[in-house]
Amino acid sequence: MKYIIKVLKFLLIFAVVAIIGIVIFFGHSDLSLAELKPKYASTESSFISVNGIDVHFRDEGNPNDSIPLILIHGTGASLHTFDTWSKNLKLSRRVIRMDLPAYGLTGAFPDGNYSIPQYTSFLKDFLTTLNIKHCVLAGNSLGGQIAWNFTLEQPEMVSKLILIDAAGYPMNSKSVPIAFTLAKTPVLNKALLYVTPRFLVKSSVENVYFDTSKVTDSIVDRYFDLTLRAGNRKAFVDRFKIKAQRKAYEKIKNITQPSLILWGAQDLLIPLENAYKFQKDLPNDTLVIFENSGHVPMEENPEESLKPVIEFLKQSH
Repeated sequence: MKYIIKVLKFLLIFAVVAIIGIVIFFGHSDLSLAELKPKYASTESSFISVNGIDVHFRDEGNPNDSIPLILIHGTGASLHTFDTWSKNLKLSRRVIRMDLPAYGLTGAFPDGNYSIPQYTSFLKDFLTTLNIKHCVLAGNSLGGQIAWNFTLEQPEMVSKLILIDAAGYPMNSKSVPIAFTLAKTPVLNKALLYVTPRFLVKSSVENVYFDTSKVTDSIVDRYFDLTLRAGNRKAFVDRFKIKAQRKAYEKIKNITQPSLILWGAQDLLIPLENAYKFQKDLPNDTLVIFENSGHVPMEENPEESLKPVIEFLKQSH
């Protein structure tokens, strides 16, 4: 009996020491907006108040473009994921992108509600604040799900729709970023609020790329730093608590706007089979598949993925 007690004491001490070590080596404090702005808010950046949230966005290009292109990033990302697209598109068009609430420099929703209706409501208010009545809407992953839901809710505001590895249909993921898994796991998701190793972020980014050699230190630093923005880690966990709208995708067939579907053939998170679901249900669509891209083709292979976008924007319907 004494031996068992000694072993239990040893294990308890070992566990405490291990936890302390993990916190010391991998624990990170939140970073304030003031700390992050110098690095991630460029001269093109602006902040605008939308329902009490200071939204980080960039409004670039031709101010006379009456139908601007709105770019919406996915889970865990930021407006920077569209840097190369924006650099090229702004030469002829007005291009607007924002950090969604919960990500980037924008910060959390005050009420902690990260449902799709909350995001589409936010998008409507954001566009209204900028006095935008018509636009081309493009979104990746979560951003794509927001885009097609918004198109259904506000069809008069959307002239064209671009979906990039968009979420919304039931999916059988072949691989999921470890950060997503931890955010869904009780107890571990609490630890994620304080213990966020850089290698965890790197692994999660590599998971959504096909060619992981393109995941540079600067890309990992950006994802890591913006994850630490005050409020973002809790928001990341809170979003995975939201129940999915299981039948919402049944309405996709009601979208009549010209639609461009872009997909990475090597997407392990939302596999290619989901691209064909969009193609089947959207009555006025074009599907382009990138053989050497994963879940974020606009970031992994920006030049290749931009070509069909430019052609699509030129088309009149």
